Amino acid sequence: MNMERLLNKPCNIKDYSPKSLAFIGDGVFDLLVRELLVCEANCPLSVLNKQKVNMVCCKAQAESYLKISSLLTEEEETVYKRGRNANIIKPKNASLADYHSATGLECLFGYLYLTDRIERIRELFKVISE
Repeated sequence: MNMERLLNKPCNIKDYSPKSLAFIGDGVFDLLVRELLVCEANCPLSVLNKQKVNMVCCKAQAESYLKISSLLTEEEETVYKRGRNANIIKPKNASLADYHSATGLECLFGYLYLTDRIERIRELFKVISE
């Protein structure tokens, strides 16, 4: 099954900051987690939401990066590092290291999404969710 971006609006990816890529990547990652949870079990919304929050928090996303780090191409690693090194405000509920790593992961997912690499997103998310 082939999937394309939802709106498929043209965009120049080189113009976007790591924070903008992380902004969309956060949504992509969140949607993947939600689909995974809904398809695995039909349970009350409160249960689904609690499981989702546990999978998309900074600590979990930092751990997700560790699962896929050895699989990334040089280009993907560069994008991750751009996001990881972005200036961010001090997080309230996460360590600074986890927050940086989570931002890098979100940046990577945003970059892959906007460059129409949906199959690559699926490959990486499969490893993360195993």
